[in-house]
Amino acid sequence: MEAAAYNALRTLQDNHWWFKGRRQVISGLLNRILPSKNNREILEAGCGYGGNIGLLNKFGRVECFEFDGHARDFAAGILGRPVHFGHLPHSPGFEGRTFDLIAMLDVLEHIEEDVESLRTLRAMMAREGRIVITVPAFPFLWSKHDEVHHHKRRYTKQSLDRALREAGFAPLEIGYFNTLLFPLALGQRLAQKMTGRAPPVDRLPPQPINRAFKNIFATERVLVGKIPMPFGLSLYAVAKNARA
Repeated sequence: MEAAAYNALRTLQDNHWWFKGRRQVISGLLNRILPSKNNREILEAGCGYGGNIGLLNKFGRVECFEFDGHARDFAAGILGRPVHFGHLPHSPGFEGRTFDLIAMLDVLEHIEEDVESLRTLRAMMAREGRIVITVPAFPFLWSKHDEVHHHKRRYTKQSLDRALREAGFAPLEIGYFNTLLFPLALGQRLAQKMTGRAPPVDRLPPQPINRAFKNIFATERVLVGKIPMPFGLSLYAVAKNARA
């Protein structure tokens, strides 16, 4: 990810409609799929500037790893303890520990060796554990935005399912989300391709627009996993170890 785009995450993660809406969707998903448990061990793979730590803390004790040093330091202030250095597909440490939940939220698309990285995480998962992944959907939506953010790929349901199975996971759910805003985003991407204009730098929209988009996106928290979405800007997956 280009430095300017990565640094923008630090200022946007608390207030931008996409981050706020996604957290509500993920919260709804976790509330539905996780059994009642008070001592759950959670790992966030690639925590960035720590925008998801508050969400994940509601479901157990969180550990994180991150490649970027500035992001690690910032996230450690949110976590309240050091964030491990980690660079997938190499092991990020945590020797001898396993996790009940591994969250990999819009990280896999940044890694060239996606299957190998998933194998690394599977080895860190408890026998009855789960992994939750979100990634951008549909290769035909590829745009300058993906290039700025150094994405290696966008996924389909089939390609995400295949990567999980090759890594030794058994997918339990794979589906689209961020569906309600899909037509607007599609129109924007097509306009950019036709005009050759670069996408705007990541920034906070005017407050009324930001609030409206967040409310529309967050509505999907009661739909994801219950009503099959035919398309969406993003995909989520829940999987277990196929060998458990």
